Amino acid sequence: MGLGNIGLPGILLIAVVVLVLFGRGKIANLMGEVGKGITAFKKGVKDGTEELEADAAAAAKDVTPEEADKDKV
Repeated sequence: MGLGNIGLPGILLIAVVVLVLFGRGKIANLMGEVGKGITAFKKGVKDGTEELEADAAAAAKDVTPEEADKDKV
């Protein structure tokens, strides 16, 4: 029996058991913490992407020859 065989009645039963065990307040707090974690993760990914783009832009330097180099050719 895999997780694909649970169905809607099974999910509802699990939800009721979790609600009885933990209470509505604890579940609300837990979901709030999960939301904060997701927000922090997204911010971290965005900051990391911006940092990588800034590093790539700094590494991409101008390779146009200077005026003194043109005279030598």
